[in-house]
Amino acid sequence: MQRRFAIIGHRATSNGKLNLNDLAGSCGRMDVLIRAVNSALFLSHGLRENCQITLHLMGGPGPSRRIWFDSNRLKGLHVEERAIAGRISSILQEPVPAIGQIIEFSPGLWYSGGDISNTLSEWLREEVCIILLDAEGSELDNRYDEERIGFILSDDQTFSQEEEELFAEFQRRSVGKLWLQGHSAITVVHHILDQS
Repeated sequence: MQRRFAIIGHRATSNGKLNLNDLAGSCGRMDVLIRAVNSALFLSHGLRENCQITLHLMGGPGPSRRIWFDSNRLKGLHVEERAIAGRISSILQEPVPAIGQIIEFSPGLWYSGGDISNTLSEWLREEVCIILLDAEGSELDNRYDEERIGFILSDDQTFSQEEEELFAEFQRRSVGKLWLQGHSAITVVHHILDQS
């Protein structure tokens, strides 16, 4: 089963150079997204197989941008947060491509214009089983037969009303009654699905 994660960075910088010494403040909580990358892709000694994560950088300046990582093709990325931030910073200095134009920055790392609606459209075309992580949803279990399963989560902010309307048709699943930080929720998802 391929696992995908889509995290929305509502204030995350989409253009320019990241301040690697202030990822939490001046970069719009980019630290939250970087920790999500770590949890989605990395094991103790290497990368998980068949995992992807898409970061949605919505905080400007300029148009929003998507960056996604594919563990099956990723090369040269280290688990250290500053290393991941450095790679993202290099991408942010490139012009934002048109929506639908996908550019491979390095093996296993792509970027494009767009937002979560574009990602969801792509996932639906690729027959991904889409799940919204929601503490108020029904409990997530490991009984999924789909080849691809995708999880939507947010940064440190709740989903906007527009996003909630966009997600209305998708199933909501919980990994616990408490609202966890994104990277922790991803870790619990992996733990549950690893039991199958």
